[in-house]
Amino acid sequence: MKKGYKQMLEEARARIRTLPVDEALGLQGRDDVVFVDLRDPREVEREGRIPGAFHCTRGMLEFWIDPESPYHKPVFAEDKQFVFYCASGWRSALATQTALDMGLERAAHIEGGFTAWRDTGGPTETPQRKK
Repeated sequence: MKKGYKQMLEEARARIRTLPVDEALGLQGRDDVVFVDLRDPREVEREGRIPGAFHCTRGMLEFWIDPESPYHKPVFAEDKQFVFYCASGWRSALATQTALDMGLERAAHIEGGFTAWRDTGGPTETPQRKK
């Protein structure tokens, strides 16, 4: 194996902006910030999410960011800061690097992910199930 996940994470963390939870808490609810939940839908259903977060599974990120993709989501074309998170900060670190590579210049991720957010007492909500 040429490169494992640990090396990939180390390389990503050297390039990206990592927000401590207290700094991320200060961004929550701002109109110029979009929190992006990268977790699997089952994780979101089971554990909740940051209120108002946009849900984008990690596997669809590149397709939803790229305006030339048939799967593009307009939220990623907005002039906003994007704060990515997953459960522990691994997927979100890699996703933030990908977002930067794709041109989202104001991308960051939450150190420790949703687990750190929740454990620090950050607000959470349980999303409505789609019927």
